[in-house]
Amino acid sequence: MDYEKFYKEKIEALKDEGRYRVFAELSRQKDNFPVATHFHENKTQDVIVWCSNDYLGMGQNPNVIESMENALHECGAGAGGTRNISGTNHYHVLLEEEIASWHGKEAALIFTSGYISNEATLSTLAGLIPNCVIFSDENNHASMISGIRASKSEKKIFRHNDVNHLEELLKKTDKNKPKIIAFESVYSMDGDIAPIKEFCDLADKYNAITYLDEVHAVGLYGEKGGGISEREGLAERITVIEGTLGKAVGVMGGYIAASKNIVDVVRSYAPPFIFTTSMSPVLSAGALASVKFLKENNNLRLKHQERVAKLKSSFFKSGLSIIPSETHIVPLIVGNARCCKRASDMLLFDYGIYVQPINYPTVPRGTERLRFTPTPHHSDKMVEDLLNALSDVWSYHDIGKYAAA
Repeated sequence: MDYEKFYKEKIEALKDEGRYRVFAELSRQKDNFPVATHFHENKTQDVIVWCSNDYLGMGQNPNVIESMENALHECGAGAGGTRNISGTNHYHVLLEEEIASWHGKEAALIFTSGYISNEATLSTLAGLIPNCVIFSDENNHASMISGIRASKSEKKIFRHNDVNHLEELLKKTDKNKPKIIAFESVYSMDGDIAPIKEFCDLADKYNAITYLDEVHAVGLYGEKGGGISEREGLAERITVIEGTLGKAVGVMGGYIAASKNIVDVVRSYAPPFIFTTSMSPVLSAGALASVKFLKENNNLRLKHQERVAKLKSSFFKSGLSIIPSETHIVPLIVGNARCCKRASDMLLFDYGIYVQPINYPTVPRGTERLRFTPTPHHSDKMVEDLLNALSDVWSYHDIGKYAAA
């Protein structure tokens, strides 16, 4: 077999369909967020980033940067080992205590990414319990799906946010079997929110535990930024809350918050946690400073929500085909993979506006989109420039015929 030829043909197939991913090479500009320097073919240009997951700009927060600088000079660059072998830094412990307090839980555990925290926790919690059945929302993130598969447990997929379908599946399952209901609070592609209370009610009724992925909500919702579960007063009803330190927190890493026993089980049994070099103390110190700041500064969240409302209103008034959502995620439908990529390229190279195209398999075919994530730092002028650019690009590529299909 010609292996190189085989793999090359797989890549060419992606390119032919317009789904080949090209990474924009950027350098974020300190103290100038959301402006970044774009590098392309030995040239540079300043661009406005409209698709960052640093939802609040906390990666540029002076408290965060100072804390990371201090930790670097105090501890050096790396952790020096796994958590079990010389790699548990004091900043790790402080961060875990702060996260547990943030969500009103007994304990927390940090991981090197949100992907790993989902994969490690779901595979361990379900895998340890004999005959466990996992009920998973059909739109759950790839990391949750990976963890569920790795658990080798029986799984049942319920229709997205469909309370009735979930109950149908629960009714058909042996009442004596252990059960985990796994879902997200904010779904990142459409920006919709799960019916958390109703899912918790079903968990109580059918003796299941709940696993909630809050990665696109922590820092952004609730009086202290604890996510949708805090905003709705439901955090205590969730068995495990999973989150990230790489989005609204603005640094890097993932975590879970739960009871001491559940956290200890994951700490003691999960290979992705046990056999991985622990997070740099520099990152942990930055995340710690960020979480502390977010708990005390609700005004930043209010400013963020005002900017989101401004962008949505502007899109609606301009007749652009956005998916209505009650969150900070603003999906603008294009409806064609090739056209989506061309629109993104034209915005980047001709207008200095960077928004990444989102194509299949991340979203279903025919719903290809540009996904905007406005921050508190996007000005009215930036919104105006974006609308003017979109008007030009939409006309040039006749995008309306795809979006309306």
